[in-house]
Parts: sequence; C-alpha cells; structure tokens
Amino acid sequence: MARKHLLLGITAGTCLAAALATPALADTASPAAQKQSAATAPRPAGPVGKTAAIQKNLRVSLGAEFGGAWVKNGSQVVVATTDASTAAAIKAAGAQPKVVKYSERRLGGELAKLNRHSRSAAKSVTSWYVDAESNTVVVNASSESAAKRFVKASGADASAVRIVRSAEKPRLAYDIVGGERYWTTQYGCSVAFSVTGGFLTAGHCGDTGETTEGANRVAQGTFGGSSFPSDDYAWVDTNSQWTPTPKVNKYDGSYETILGATEAPVGTQVCRSGGTTSTRIWCGPIQQRNATVNYPEGTVTGLIRANVCADPGDSGGALFTQTGGQAQGITSGTSGSCNNGQDSSDQTWFQPVGEVLQILARDGRELVTDGGGPGPGTCDGHQTRVTDSLTSGASDYQPSGNYTTTASGAHTACLDGPDGVDFDVYLQKLNGTTWQTVAHSISPTPDESITYNGTAGTYRYRVHAYSGTGDYTFGFSKP
Repeated sequence: MARKHLLLGITAGTCLAAALATPALADTASPAAQKQSAATAPRPAGPVGKTAAIQKNLRVSLGAEFGGAWVKNGSQVVVATTDASTAAAIKAAGAQPKVVKYSERRLGGELAKLNRHSRSAAKSVTSWYVDAESNTVVVNASSESAAKRFVKASGADASAVRIVRSAEKPRLAYDIVGGERYWTTQYGCSVAFSVTGGFLTAGHCGDTGETTEGANRVAQGTFGGSSFPSDDYAWVDTNSQWTPTPKVNKYDGSYETILGATEAPVGTQVCRSGGTTSTRIWCGPIQQRNATVNYPEGTVTGLIRANVCADPGDSGGALFTQTGGQAQGITSGTSGSCNNGQDSSDQTWFQPVGEVLQILARDGRELVTDGGGPGPGTCDGHQTRVTDSLTSGASDYQPSGNYTTTASGAHTACLDGPDGVDFDVYLQKLNGTTWQTVAHSISPTPDESITYNGTAGTYRYRVHAYSGTGDYTFGFSKP
C-alpha cells in the first residue's frame, strides 16, 4: 500500500494528548539543561578566597553578634558586628570592623517573615533581600505604599526594613534549544536551530506575523518570515525572555553543539531531533539532495531526503550531522513513523538550512554556533581589560554596565576564567527598552571568546558563572 506524504505539525487541539505522551520540553530547557556535567566548584582563590575565609572564621567567633561581611573598594574586607567590643578581634583577623544595630541572624529572620507572606505582595513589589552593608532588609517596589502594606502584613519589623523605589521588572528567562517543542495558535511544532534573535523552523508551521509560545506556554515570539509551499522554511523572532543557544536536544541526556552549517554529501549519517519523538534522536543516511515532494498542500522542491523516521509535531525540528555538529536541514514531512521504531522504508524530507540563512544574512543575522573558548592567558590586546570575580550562578555586566558605539563593525571579547569552572559570556544590544542577546559563547570551559559584526548602538557583556567560583579576566574591543 502506498504511503502518504505527511506534513508534521500537530494541531493545538492535541496539546493535552501530546503533553501526556511526551516529557516536558522547552520548559526544562534552562541553562542547566544545556550543560551536561557542571564542574565541581573549586576552592575560592585570591580576593574571593580571602573574603570567604575571614567571613567564615568571624561568623563562628562572633556568633550571634555577626552582622555580615562585604568587600569595599575592591579589596578591603568589612565585617559588621553588633558588639563594639569585638572590633579589635575583627581588625586582628585582617578586616575593617563596622558596628551595626542588627545581626545577620536578626535580619535573616525578618527576611523569612517576608518570604512566608510573599503571596500578599503586590505586583509592584518586585524583590527583597538582606543588605549587610546598609544593615537592613531592602524591599524594592515601584509603589512605596504597596511595599509598606506588604511589610506590615508580613509582621516584619518596619525599622529593620528599607523600602527602595525601583523600576525593575523581573521576568523568567528561557533558552532556545533545537529539537524542542513550541506552539503556534494552531499547531505544535519543533525548533530547528537558533539564529541571531530567534530560531529556524518549518514554513508550514505558521504564517508571517503569527505568534508563538514555548513548550511552557510562555509568550515566545513572532514569525518574522515564512515560505510554503515551493519552500518549507520560516524563522521566528523571539522576545527578550528567550536566549538563542547553539544546542540541539539529543534526548539521551546530552546536547549536540552546532559548530556550523557545512553541507554534507549524500551518504552522510545525519540525526533528527523533534518535540514529539523526544524519547531519543533518530539517525540515518542522507539518501538524496534536491528532492521534490508533492504534498496534498502543495509541491516543495530542493529538499533533503533521508532514511530517518518522524511523526506529527516533529515539523520544524533539526537535522544535523551525526558527527561534527553541522546543521543540515529543517524537518518538513515524512512517509513513515517512529511509533514502531525505524526501518529502511522510512523517509523524511528536510528543507536545507542554507537558503533561509542566506536570506537572514542580508540583515546581519546568522546561525548561532559555538566555537569554544580562547584558552587561558589570551585576553591581552583588547581596548578594555577588566579583572573581577564571580560566585557560582552569579553574573556581571561589563564594562560596569554598558557602552555605546557610533560605528558599525566587529565587537570582539575574550573571557579568561580559572581552571575547573564553567564561565560563559553573552553580548547584548539595547533594543528600545530591552536587552537582546546578539552573540554568545557558552562552551563547558572557563574560557570564552566572541566576534560579532554589529551596527551602531548600545551594548553590554554579561559574564555568567554557570558553575564554580573564582576570579576572571575580561577583555573587549568595540568598532
């Protein structure tokens, strides 16, 4: 019996069934999901190690009188105490004493009261934390009256709380990972590969202007362009909550790192990743290039044909070389199914990525790839060079916030971190009132490098400690 050629979107009406049949996808694609084995945090060294040692020792010796510790002017360790008689011991330990009203333990107790009543906080109350330097619990809010009501409702001591007017608008951040689910208003489809400011997918998944959500149903972006039939490609422009990555989910506990888009010849082993058949990736040889498929919805030409199975909802997903990390195609349609495994009769068709990448290149956009870090000790020779430190999970924004350039050209950066950590670097550009990641380097090493050709504008670098703690050197040059 002849097999039908099937396009591989799934309708929004099958959302519940798909959710029950397959594990969660994009909602689990956090930065932690990109990295497969976090490096064990080394013992802090340099200024960080000194601060940590003094803080640990004095917290024990001061006990209930300990009021916190911080670094002033980049090197001077300050230790707070509620007992002035302990100042001499603090000096002897190599720190500068500061007598305060509240102990760290007391402020922590007030913070706990706020945390227990977090549901009573208005949306205008955006964050709260203990600030050892001011010896208060800081509550950030755009409405002072709302913050006062929150503090009162929590039972926290208002004299230990400092309300700060703030325009901050906290939001969650998510990663774009190839092979993972996203939703349109009509279909469930899959991400192919990240590009600057968004991702590639199949054209039959959505029309230009149609909105998308991630697998977690968080607003994600808008189709910036779509072509189907004749071709079957599209790209989605994502909002600032979503960060493109050079990763494809292999659904075996690991991720493929995309290094480029060199066209592979017929016979090359390739693998497909999609949001429906997410129990594993499916691999097989490229059988033909420049194939034509006559779908019921219209004819598509110039496709890759491969002996790989696929199912509805895998549309738009990634096809990449089994070795070498080279992006090849965008999943279009199939005449097979993965329900009973894969056999030699399964064929799936893929839109080559080259055509859509050429279109995006006209606007200076490109495939997001990862070429790894520069290696230690190679961050000299840049216009600006800074040295700082990070604790695991924290971020710095360099150079001390942002910089502006009036010229187009190359932005280059180099991050040199300590051995045994995993530090990453992101280049972001101000777009209106939001920061958009335009390039990044996130290898599983301490060292990263970025080269990005950009237009005039305001930029900043985000240096992030994915795992581990220590000092780093960061150098960058602007056009």
